[in-house]
This record gives sequence, C-alpha cells and structure tokens, in this order.
Amino acid sequence: MATTDKPIAVVIGAGDHLGSAIARRFAREGFHLVITRRRGDLDGLRAEITALGSSATAIHSDARDEAQVSELIDQVEAELGPIRVAVFNVGGNVRFDICETTTRVYRKVWEMCALAGFLVGREVAKKMLARNEGTILFTGASASLRGGRGFAAFAGGKHALRALAQSMARELGPQGIHVAHVVVDGLIRNEATAEFLPDLYASKGDGGIVEPDDLAEIYWQLHRQPRSAWTFEQDARPFSESW
Repeated sequence: MATTDKPIAVVIGAGDHLGSAIARRFAREGFHLVITRRRGDLDGLRAEITALGSSATAIHSDARDEAQVSELIDQVEAELGPIRVAVFNVGGNVRFDICETTTRVYRKVWEMCALAGFLVGREVAKKMLARNEGTILFTGASASLRGGRGFAAFAGGKHALRALAQSMARELGPQGIHVAHVVVDGLIRNEATAEFLPDLYASKGDGGIVEPDDLAEIYWQLHRQPRSAWTFEQDARPFSESW
C-alpha cells in the first residue's frame, strides 16, 4: 500500500453487484477505494475503478475474523490514510425451514451478518472517534424488519445488524460520526438471486428488480448529508414492490 491524498472509502463485501456498484459510485467522486471480500475476484472491480480515473486497493479478508478485521483497518489507516467512509455489505442469505436449519447454518449466517458487522463497525469507530468525523453505512434487507418462512437464520442476523447500527448511531452521532442503515426491500439484480429464488425473481417483471447502480446512489447521498439533517435509516424498493 502507498499513502494517498484521496479520501478513502472501505467497502467490506465488495461483491459483483451492489458492493461493486457502491465502490464505483464513490470512485466517481474521487475516493480511493479499499475493496474487500472473503474470496472471489477483485481484479475486475479494481480495473473498473481505475478506468473511472480513481484508484483502488484490493484485499481478501474474512470480516468474521477479529484479527483479520483489526489488521485490515490498522493497515489501511497506517499505510493509506484516514478512512472517511466504511460500508459493511456482507450478505448471508439462505433459505431453510426451521427444522432443517442446522446449528452450523444459523451460526454461520449470524457471524456473517451480525458478528462481522460488529467487528467492522467497532474497529472503524475507534479510528473515526479520534477525528470526530466519518460515515459508517450498513446494508440491511427486508429481513431486517420482518422474518419470513425459511429465513429464520437470515432474519436473526439482519435484525441483530440493525440493532447494532441503531446503537452505534445513537452513541457515535453526537461525536460526529454518521451511522446509517439501508433496508433493501426487494430483490437486487444478481445471477445468484435469480438461481436462489427463480420463481419470485421471474415474477417481478420489468422494473421490479433493484438495479445495483441505482441503489448505490443512496449510499453516496447518505454520506454527503449535512450534519443538521442526518438520516439513520433509509428503505428502498422497486416501484412495483408490495409492502
């Protein structure tokens, strides 16, 4: 890593769809992106960011691992510069009826949604508190607000993440740190989701699927809000979604 004079945004969970879209949106505003995911390709996204005229550092890191999270945040701050924005965008969506939900599945989903969010939020907050400024954004889901059949594990993890975000917002807001939670109440355009929920995905029709780039705009707007009018929670859904 090399020190940069650009503002730094860290995207934890820079997957191929929403995470990448968020990274590109901040790149267009001149941010240096630190893009992370547990596994999978990051070179393509880094090339996209470079093509937009910005720069990126790609790191494979497991957000469920305390040592890895601490090392990641320390390394970014020491070698690149202060983190201005941190986005936690780790998923964990699975579908099992309750009697088929194993302890391993429930624990893993909770670790991905809740524990990882706590670790990232805590470590980033430690750095931002020293400067009394910064933005921490968490990606939520319909399951953050309501449980559904087959989604006990996912809803439990996302409910916990929302509670974490609320607690952090109330504690850190008065100290200059904007914490916000985005409830994505709909299906995001994603090949994996199309395979996971094929009938539901197909039923949405034209305009019924959330476009990642459109959703990423919300994250940018949340970051740029003035302190006199901060939003904690924003929900987003396609125009045709029933709610």
